[in-house]
Amino acid sequence: MRVVVTGRDGQVVRALMERGPAGMADVVALGRPSLDLADPAGVAAVLAEAMPDVIVNAAAYTGVDKAEQEPEQAWAVNAAGAKAVAEAAASLGVPVIQISTDYVFDGSLDRPYREDDPTAPLGIYGQSKRAGEEAVAAATANHAILRTAWVYSPFGANFVKTMLRVAAGRDALGVVGDQIGCPTSALDMADAILRVARNLVERPDPALRGTFHMSGSGETSWAAFAEAIFQASRNAGGPTARVNPITTADYPTPARRPANSRLDCTKLARLHGAALPPWQDAVERCVIRLVKDSTP
Repeated sequence: MRVVVTGRDGQVVRALMERGPAGMADVVALGRPSLDLADPAGVAAVLAEAMPDVIVNAAAYTGVDKAEQEPEQAWAVNAAGAKAVAEAAASLGVPVIQISTDYVFDGSLDRPYREDDPTAPLGIYGQSKRAGEEAVAAATANHAILRTAWVYSPFGANFVKTMLRVAAGRDALGVVGDQIGCPTSALDMADAILRVARNLVERPDPALRGTFHMSGSGETSWAAFAEAIFQASRNAGGPTARVNPITTADYPTPARRPANSRLDCTKLARLHGAALPPWQDAVERCVIRLVKDSTP
């Protein structure tokens, strides 16, 4: 199975490249300058040349706060770019997997979000990603939209790596404790994405198409997430710090965050047989790897 993924350096892309062989998949990453979702006109030709069996659109404008000042760029990549990828998949007759986000919700529910819950994004990033979902669904029925949340990995910039870096120079830090969600390992995501991809390629069942939620099992707050990171790091001989829980109001940002980012992933497990492991186990594995890699 030849999996062509948009993007080159993102967490999900790098995780797919690493996990591809175990999933019996040939993963080909296409990113700038050869493939630029901000320039939709050239997308179809580049994807066609790659001869995919399935396309994963993992490239995105992910600067949540920066998007408030750069809405045109966010919409160009997350909406128009996603549309171009899906249209290319349709013309090639192959399925497309669109990676989306919990930010399509406003976080006001008191339970994990299901796929059919109304969307109400709070900012430009979420709005542009929701528009991308709609564009993909309109372009081809042969799609799977995978919403995820709180992604981290040994690659790129993410919360786990930030906490370890900050702890190397500080004894204590304040972390928001009144936002809850599902930490999600990009490596675990990659395994699940490859399973979904194979299902789409091999099985025409319409039930396998549509929107699904994909995140780590369980739930926590950012503050408790940080504490788990530091406990794992402490056990591995890495940096650690004391966590002081603070409120969202104590840490204002240009873009509002959902207070509840929990995702109900039972549909994905039931239909695709893909369920991500408990977030605590995945975090421990990631931290151990990062600490080991940083040890001279």
